[in-house]
Amino acid sequence: MEALERSLQEEKERSRTERERRKILHNTLVELRGNIRVHCRVRPVLPFDDGQGSTLAIGPATTEEVVQAVNDDTVVVNCTRMGNPGLNKMFEFERVHGPEDSQDVVFEEVKPLLTSLLDGYNVCIMAYGQTGSGKTHTMIGSQAEDPSGPQGEARQGVIPKAATELFRLISEKPAESHTVEVSVVEVYNNEVLDLLAKDEDGVAMGAKRDVITTSTGTSEVPLLSYVLVRSSADVMQLISSVLRLRARCPTLVHRDSSRSHLIVTLTVSSKSPNALALARRLQNVKKDMQRKAQKEWWSPRCRRANPMARQSGDERSASSSSSPYHSPSHSPIHSSCPSPRASTTQAPFRTKLQLVDLAGSECVGMSGVTGAALWETSCINRSLSALSDVLGALAEQRPHVPYRNSKLTHLLQDAIGGDAKLLVMLCVSPTQRYMTESLQSLGFGTRARQVQKDTPRRKNIALKLK
Repeated sequence: MEALERSLQEEKERSRTERERRKILHNTLVELRGNIRVHCRVRPVLPFDDGQGSTLAIGPATTEEVVQAVNDDTVVVNCTRMGNPGLNKMFEFERVHGPEDSQDVVFEEVKPLLTSLLDGYNVCIMAYGQTGSGKTHTMIGSQAEDPSGPQGEARQGVIPKAATELFRLISEKPAESHTVEVSVVEVYNNEVLDLLAKDEDGVAMGAKRDVITTSTGTSEVPLLSYVLVRSSADVMQLISSVLRLRARCPTLVHRDSSRSHLIVTLTVSSKSPNALALARRLQNVKKDMQRKAQKEWWSPRCRRANPMARQSGDERSASSSSSPYHSPSHSPIHSSCPSPRASTTQAPFRTKLQLVDLAGSECVGMSGVTGAALWETSCINRSLSALSDVLGALAEQRPHVPYRNSKLTHLLQDAIGGDAKLLVMLCVSPTQRYMTESLQSLGFGTRARQVQKDTPRRKNIALKLK
C-alpha cells in the first residue's frame, strides 16, 4: 500500500513538472508568435446568483455550478441544461483560476509583464466579462477597513499590486533613472472623458477628449491630463479620488454595476544606465579627438597651420592679400576641424502600462434597466461588439481592421493590434443562470488567442550626436 501511494505521489510530481515545462514552452511560443495571452478567472457563487428580485429573468434561476476550472489551464462548461444532454464544452487558456484562488495568486501570473515594461515593452492588461462577473474586483479589489493592513493588501486587485511592484522594480534601478506619470480616462456612452482634468477651482470634472490617429499610425488623446507620481500610494490616491466620478448604476444583476470602461495608464520614462555610460564614453573619445586636432593645428611645425611657409617671399606677399584664410569665418579651424562644443545627448524612451476595467456585457431582459440606463447598456454592448469585431479581423488577417467603429477600440488600438504585450483576463460567473453570458465570454477569449500580432518590439534608446 505504501509503495502504491509513493508511486502515485511520484507520478503526480512528474505530471506537475511536465505541466510546468509545457507552460514555459507555450509561453515562449506565444511570445515568438505575438499572440494575445488569455487568462480566465471563475468567481465563487455569490448571494445575488439566486436571482431574487429579477422578475424579468426567463427560465429557472438556479445556483447550480456549471462552469468549473478543472486544472490550471482548462475550463469545462456543463451544457446539459441547454437541451444538449451530456454535452460538455472545454476551453483552454494560458492560465485558469478557480474560485479558491486569491488576489495574490492571480497577480503572480501577471507580475512578469511588469519586468517587460522596464525592459522597454508596452504592456496592456484588460479584464473582460459580463456584469457581476468580478472584473472590478480583479482589477481594483474590494474595500477594506484598513487598506494598508495585511487584509487590505490581500484584497487589492491587479492595479494597486501592479503599481506597488512597478515602484519596487524602479527602486532597484539607479536613482532618477525612471519617472512615472498617470492618466485616467473612462469611455462612457462612446465618449472619452479625462477623469484627471480639473476646472478653474481645481475640482475634478471629467472633461471630454478626442482620440486621433497620428502620422505614425498610433492613437493619441490630445490635452490628456498626466500627473507625476513617486509611489504606489500616490497612484492609488489618485485613482480613489476619481473613481467617484465613474458612472455607476444598480441593476437587477448587480447593485453597483459600472457603466463605463475605465483605463488607467502608467507612462514610464526611462534612461538606461548602460546607454548613459556609452554616451559618456563617446563624448570623451570625441573630446580627445578634438584636442588632438587642435594641438596639431596650432603647432608651429604644422604645415597646415602656416601655409605661407611653403611659399617664397614674393608668393607670400602676393598671397597674403588674396588668401581665403584671411577671414576667421573661412579659416580651416572653422571649416574642417570639429567643434569643441559638440555633445552627446540621450533621449529617454517611454513605455506604457495600460490597465483596463471594461464595463460588463448585459442582457437587458435580465438586468431590467430602463431609460438612461438602457442607453448605457446599448453603448456598452456595442463597444464590446466592436472589440470582438476587431479581434475577429485580426485573427482572420483582414486588410482592414475596424478600430474606429468605437472610441474604445480606437483608444486601445496600439495595445490590441500594435506591438504591446496584451493580456486579457476573462471573468466568468459559475452558475447556470449566467451560462449563456459565460459561454460568450469564453468564446471571446478563444478568438483572442487566435490573433497573431506583430512580435512585441522593445523601445530603443536614441543617442543623438550633435
